[in-house]
Amino acid sequence: MKITKGELIGKDIKITGAKNNDNIGIEGKIVDETRNTIVVLSSGKEKRLLKNNITILFKNERLKVEGRLLAGRPEERIKK
Repeated sequence: MKITKGELIGKDIKITGAKNNDNIGIEGKIVDETRNTIVVLSSGKEKRLLKNNITILFKNERLKVEGRLLAGRPEERIKK
């Protein structure tokens, strides 16, 4: 799956599933990423979300991905 190996920063997303119901429906652009989290700029505020707890819809690719598949350091995931 190309999206799980590529760069996430700059992608427009929507959270379609989450262990925390408050996170469902968050939309915005990924502005940062760590091994276990992504930071989404939504309505002018940055929201840090745990990858293992969410399901992400990548708007431009029309692709839904479980966040756990994106876990790991960004530089290591790209090399896989």
